[in-house]
Amino acid sequence: MPPKDHDGHDDAKTEDAKNMVNSVVRAGQLLDAFDSGKPVLGLTELCAATGLNKTTTHRLLNTLVRMGWLTRTPDGDYKIGMKLFSLGSVALADFNLRDEARPSLLSLAERFGDTAYLMIPGDGGAVVIDRYEGSSPLSVKHIGIGTVLPYHAAAGPMTMLAYVPELRERWLAEPLKAFTRHTVHDRADLESQLDRIRDEGYTISDEDYLNGVGAVAAPVFDRTGKLEATISLGGPAGDFRGSQLVSIISAVRDAAATISARLGSPLDEAG
Repeated sequence: MPPKDHDGHDDAKTEDAKNMVNSVVRAGQLLDAFDSGKPVLGLTELCAATGLNKTTTHRLLNTLVRMGWLTRTPDGDYKIGMKLFSLGSVALADFNLRDEARPSLLSLAERFGDTAYLMIPGDGGAVVIDRYEGSSPLSVKHIGIGTVLPYHAAAGPMTMLAYVPELRERWLAEPLKAFTRHTVHDRADLESQLDRIRDEGYTISDEDYLNGVGAVAAPVFDRTGKLEATISLGGPAGDFRGSQLVSIISAVRDAAATISARLGSPLDEAG
């Protein structure tokens, strides 16, 4: 039994209360007010939901917006920001998937010296849930665990777009941003490229998201045969051209097939 003080209070609970930071608790209350039924809330609604006064609520909301945890709508209301979504995606990711994929990620990174990535689909883009760096001097530091990448650029995200019809339909309904001069942002051209990706079973990215960076990705399927994730290898664009490209494609596809088999997939995408 936890010790109690002379007034009969639980000492452990009292100590926990002393260690809590009120501003963090209040910020958490604001974030807890959002859910699928209330994805957008105004200042008055947030005050009512939390019991906080308008001055305190406004100050906390401004802080959360500056941190990227919340964003403002054109009407001045608030909604969950992509940064918070990224953190949630990491937390919700299937840890068994990461465990099963880790040997393949390490093998790719060590064999070719580039960086291996594991990504899963998210509402706002492909979410990186694991990565391993090889010995290559080029390290894409800002693409780390939790990073959300646009679906129409980079090898992993484009693989998802090719294999998930509902995702493809939704994403291609919006204007497509060009990140480099190599980004395919014309809908008809992108549709053709996605069809080819699905036919071939892999994606080659050649400086379409970041200048100087190339990548190869392949799909990972779950036990129902649906895309669960992608595994990719990325590094200096020159490493993903010429004779070595054939070896990279084969290795990435083999790694994806191995992970798919571990997840119980009935599909053989190694080809």
